[in-house]
Amino acid sequence: MRRYRRSTTIVTLLLAAALRLVLAVVVDGQKIGLPNCPTICGGVKVPYPFGIVPGCHLLGFDLTCNTSYNGTPRLFLWGDDGLQVTHISHNDSTLLLLSPELMAGRPPNNDSSSSSKRSHLAAPASLFVVKQQLMQWKLLSSALQGSNETRPGNATCPRDLYLGSSALCHSSYSTCQAKTTLLDSDPDFPRNISGYTCKCHDGYEGNAYLSDGCQGLIIGLGVGSGAMFFLLVLSTTFMIHRIMTRKKRMRQKFFKQNRGQLLQQLVCQRADISERMILTLEELEKATNNFDKAREVGGGGHGTVYKGILSSLHVVAIKKSKIVIQREIDEFINEVVILSQIRHRNVVKLHGCCLETEVPLLVYEFISNGTLYNHLHVEALVSLPWKDRVRIAVETARALAYLHSLVSLPIIHRDIKSPNILLDDNLTVKLSDFGASRYIPVDQTRLDTTVQGTFGYLDPMYHSTGHLTEKSDVYSFGVILIELLTRKKPVSYRSPEGHGLVNHFGTLLSEGNLVCILDPQVVKEAGGEVIDIALLAAMCVKLISKERPTMRMVEMTLEGIHAAKEYASSDITEESEENYVGVNDMSIGG
Repeated sequence: MRRYRRSTTIVTLLLAAALRLVLAVVVDGQKIGLPNCPTICGGVKVPYPFGIVPGCHLLGFDLTCNTSYNGTPRLFLWGDDGLQVTHISHNDSTLLLLSPELMAGRPPNNDSSSSSKRSHLAAPASLFVVKQQLMQWKLLSSALQGSNETRPGNATCPRDLYLGSSALCHSSYSTCQAKTTLLDSDPDFPRNISGYTCKCHDGYEGNAYLSDGCQGLIIGLGVGSGAMFFLLVLSTTFMIHRIMTRKKRMRQKFFKQNRGQLLQQLVCQRADISERMILTLEELEKATNNFDKAREVGGGGHGTVYKGILSSLHVVAIKKSKIVIQREIDEFINEVVILSQIRHRNVVKLHGCCLETEVPLLVYEFISNGTLYNHLHVEALVSLPWKDRVRIAVETARALAYLHSLVSLPIIHRDIKSPNILLDDNLTVKLSDFGASRYIPVDQTRLDTTVQGTFGYLDPMYHSTGHLTEKSDVYSFGVILIELLTRKKPVSYRSPEGHGLVNHFGTLLSEGNLVCILDPQVVKEAGGEVIDIALLAAMCVKLISKERPTMRMVEMTLEGIHAAKEYASSDITEESEENYVGVNDMSIGG
C-alpha cells in the first residue's frame, strides 16, 4: 500500500513539474516581437509595440539599449539620458522605471506632485507616469470613447490611427479596451487623451499586438511544445519504472540476505506452512496502515509490536525487530522454521514472516487481554485470584517443557518474564516474544552466546559465563513463581537490606518467615500448596544450574500440586452442597 501511495505521489509531483515546465516552455517559446528583431536588453524583455532598433517598434514606442555600461546592457526610455526601464508588462500596459533619484543613487523624491506628473510622446504612442517608477502606455485613438468599452481584437478594433489603416490588436483571441486619461500638465487647459490597449483572452498568453500572438496551452503544444511534453511524460514514466525496479531489487536483495531461499527449501515439504509463512511487505504495510504509530501495541528490547489485520481477516501482532547481526540470520531463519511447526495451545501462534526488509518481520496471532504483568501488578489491593495464578504457572511450565523436550530441536526461550506471558480472554497462557530464543542442536547441551535477557529474571550463571542452557529458562521460571507468590516486581524490588527479590525470598523461606513477603491475597486464598510452590521456586533459582530441576520435572510437580488443589476444592464444594441440602431439608421438615 505504501509503495503505491509513494509511487502515486511521485507520479503526481513529476507530472506537475512536467506541466509547469511545459507551460514555461510554451510561454518562453511565444514570439513577443517582430521577425528578426531583438527582444531582450540586459535581461529585460522588449515586446512589440516596443523595440530597440528601427523597424522593430511602433512609432513612439522606441527604446534604447545602451551597451556602454560595464557588464549588463541597460534599457532606456527617451534615449541614453532618459529613464531606465526594468520591466515591460502587457497585462496592465505599464513600464517599470527607475526614478532619476534612484538612477543617481539619491533617495527617491516623496513629493506627491511627482506621482501625478504626466508626459505625452509622439503619436500613436501615449505614455503617462501615473506614479513614481511606474508608467502606463496605450495606443491613441478616438474611435473608442467609453472608458469601459471593449471590442474583439483583429476585427473591429480602431482603425483611425495616425499611421496606417489597420488595427494593432492583430491576434485572434484578443480584445481591445478603451483607455481615457486626463492630461493635466496644463491646469488651465486640461484635456482627455483617448486610446486603447490590447489583451489576450482569459486562458491565453502572449502578445496581442502580433498575429497569432495569443496562444493557449493546446496551441502552444501544437506549435512546438508537444514533443517536449511527450519527452517529459516519457522521462517521468522511465523514472517511475526505475524507482520501482530499484525497490524490487532491494527487496530481492533483503530476501536473499535474510536467507529467504533457505526458508523456502525448509518449508517446501509442508505446503500449508509454505503458503502462510512467506508474507510480502505490501501485505504487512496494508495490515498496519503503513506501520502507523497508532497501531503500536507494545515493544521491548527486540523491537516494536503492531496490531494488524491480514487479507485473510486474521488479527495479528507484527513484530518489527531491531537490526539483526548478519551472522545470526541463518539461526534466526531456522528458529522461524521451528516455531512455524509448533502446535501448542500455550505458545503464541506464528503466522509467518516477511524477509523483504533489512530486518525480518515476524507475524503472530494477536492476543488482546494483555500480559501476566498487567494483570498481576495492578493498583488495587486484589489482583489475580490464587487459583488462576497456579493454573497460569502450570500452563507456562507446560509450554517451556514442550519447547525443551518435545520438539525436534530443543528451544531455549532466553527471555522468560511476566510481560512475555500473554493472556487471552479466558486467562489462558500464550508464551510470546521469541526474539532472543535459540535452538540447541541434538548433540549439544549448551550454547555460548552474547548475554541477553532481562535483569531480575536473568540466570546469574548464564550472565557470568555466557553459557546458555535449558536451566537458564528454569531459573527465569522460578522468578515467575516468586512473582506470583509475592506480587513483587523482580526488576525493581529491593529489600530493606538492599537485596533483590530472589535473594530476599530465599532468606525468608529458610528462616521460616515466608509470610513476611507473600502477597496478602495469597495468604488469604491459598492453602498448604503455597509452601510446596515456594520450595519448588527455590529449587529453580539455585545458583548452580546443575542443581536446578528440568522444566519437565517442574511441570510434573506443578501438575500434581494443581490437581491436588482442584481435588481438594472439589471435595469442599461437594461437602458444602451436601450441608446446604441438609439445612434446607431440615427447614422444610420443620
